[in-house]
Amino acid sequence: MIYASDFRKGITFDMNGEPHVVIDFQHVKPGKGAAFVRTKYKNILTGATREEAFNPNDKFPKAHIETKTMQYLYNDGELYYFMDLENFEQVPIMYEQVEDAIKYLRENDEATIKFYKDTAFLVEASNFVNLMVTETEPGVKGDTATNVTKAATVETGAVVQVPIFIEEGEIIQIDTRTGDYLGRSK
Repeated sequence: MIYASDFRKGITFDMNGEPHVVIDFQHVKPGKGAAFVRTKYKNILTGATREEAFNPNDKFPKAHIETKTMQYLYNDGELYYFMDLENFEQVPIMYEQVEDAIKYLRENDEATIKFYKDTAFLVEASNFVNLMVTETEPGVKGDTATNVTKAATVETGAVVQVPIFIEEGEIIQIDTRTGDYLGRSK
């Protein structure tokens, strides 16, 4: 069992016989009245999202989720194909499940895929990836104000805010959880 007070992003729980994943949460302690947990969660099977306030003492059964590391192979326009590294089985996954991670995945990169009763519901890229900048405006010489950034497109198509000294062809490190530039890759 899991208490609502233990909710964090990515936690899975069963409610009304269906699995849900916490997308966002906020512990609220108002000056007057009882504390509560404002939660945004998604039904794993239907994809429907809801926002609801729970009492911190509410209990829910934990949803059993299987996690596998798989290799991204290719997409055919609609489906994205991943290969199980243990048995080499290919699994097609819909765009809705990969939309957050695919902007940081190149072909043959590994990703973490979560399954509920053999159905994939979430694809996560590695927390940190190194990608090449394919398009960005040139930095303006003399523009050295603190924290000046510009948009840069990386090889997967993701757009990241980078410092003005980053140029096309450089490999940069990105935090996939936030989409933030971390630095030049070593």
